[in-house]
Amino acid sequence: MVNIGVLALQGAVHEHARMIESEGTGKAVLVKRPEQLRDLDGLILPGGESTTMRRLMDRYDFMDALRSFAASGKPVFGTCAGLILMANAIEGEEKTHLSFMDVTVERNAFGRQKESFETVLNAKGIANDLLAVFIRAPLIKKVGTDVEVIAYHQDEIVAAKQGQFLACSFHPELTDDPRFHHYFVEMVKNNKKAVV
Repeated sequence: MVNIGVLALQGAVHEHARMIESEGTGKAVLVKRPEQLRDLDGLILPGGESTTMRRLMDRYDFMDALRSFAASGKPVFGTCAGLILMANAIEGEEKTHLSFMDVTVERNAFGRQKESFETVLNAKGIANDLLAVFIRAPLIKKVGTDVEVIAYHQDEIVAAKQGQFLACSFHPELTDDPRFHHYFVEMVKNNKKAVV
């Protein structure tokens, strides 16, 4: 059994929790206080508004706790805004947020809300027919040498992994396909086995 939390400050929190619980891991933890991170084996940073999420992370003193969680080697999965929070560079901006992954992202690279779309992706090691929902999605423009690209959409990088970190531009939690979350749950289980 692993304990997986979803940062519950803003965004698609319950959709991720539903996916995690469908994997038989027990009830997902909705993380609203930094001290809740101590009992978790893995964490999801959901989609939403990254600027709003960062403001709330500062207000409720999450930054140091999140950095400590990542420094402990526990897996973190960021989707859409979560990817922006995890990137170590954001095009056109001097400041970053958590800087967990060696990736450069571009905000809203696929257009505004009205340009939202669904497509089927080949996600390496996950599925070759994965349904992906893009809503005001960021794009991964550059990756470092330690970053593994998991998926492309029209030759653009939309999912990547670096060690214990997994991130994607799209919203796997808004589909009925649990395979991307299953992949993350397996990362968490394997990490916990390696630590014990």
